[in-house]
Amino acid sequence: MKIVELLLTRNEIQNEVNYKYFYKLVRNEQRFPIGEDKMKVQTYGIEVERHDISNGNLINTEIEAIASISPQRHRVHNLLKMIYDNGVSPRHLIDILGEYVDTYVIDFDVALARTAN
Repeated sequence: MKIVELLLTRNEIQNEVNYKYFYKLVRNEQRFPIGEDKMKVQTYGIEVERHDISNGNLINTEIEAIASISPQRHRVHNLLKMIYDNGVSPRHLIDILGEYVDTYVIDFDVALARTAN
């Protein structure tokens, strides 16, 4: 998994702890069996990282990612913007994006059909 862009950051302060969020677009590669061959498809995903900082010291880090959501970068970018706008934490990333990921699985069929032709 390679970070393509660190698109958005957010800071929240609660009870003297600074929560610093990083929302990243990541690129990955999936291999799908097609007959006896394996086809490579470039995919995009999302990584969310949170650093908890108290008195200038890093006291906790949380990271969660979904490495392959869709081969369509713009679709994943739109999801990234949505979770940023709603302040989604790493803990809730899978819960929030699960239905989208299930829906976007069709994108892989489309990409494989294009690659095969």
